[in-house]
Amino acid sequence: MSTQPLAKDSPVRTPGYDATNDRDGFEEFVHAAGDRIHRAAVLLCGDHHLAEDLTQSTFTKVYAAWPAVSGADSPIAYTRKVLLRTFLSHRRLRRSAEWPVQTVPEARAEEPDPGTRLDLLAALRRLPPPDRAVLVLRYWEDLSVARSAELLGIRETTCRARSARALARLRALLPDLTDSDLEDPS
Repeated sequence: MSTQPLAKDSPVRTPGYDATNDRDGFEEFVHAAGDRIHRAAVLLCGDHHLAEDLTQSTFTKVYAAWPAVSGADSPIAYTRKVLLRTFLSHRRLRRSAEWPVQTVPEARAEEPDPGTRLDLLAALRRLPPPDRAVLVLRYWEDLSVARSAELLGIRETTCRARSARALARLRALLPDLTDSDLEDPS
């Protein structure tokens, strides 16, 4: 039994397996999509510990609705939307009053310049949560304007304007970086 690789908004399915009658399908889904959702959470919040909490909360909510989610066209899209709403809700309610003095994200050895990654994460943290969310969806998750707008609950024109404004703010925070420095190394 093997899972198919995740493509953009593709469903995670195993041939000949009906996950709607078995909660084990959820475990298989988490194994297939967990890293991708966690990376998006790290980009959204900029803190590995909070990202782990957001990822766990997201999968808890998805598990509660798993029979319906597993039968959907794209369980990963549903999960991404739950993550986004959980992040925005957390920011809005400001549940965490703790702010670390210094955050050091774990860098993978194969990345060309960990300093650039740290600068980018720090600059992302300085953006307002809605701007951060639109940048992560549009440029990290590589979603279309229409799909990003749908997930954010805004119009496409608003999504395009917010993307442009957020990129301008990010570039102002990182004047020494070129567009090639901002590309995903993997």
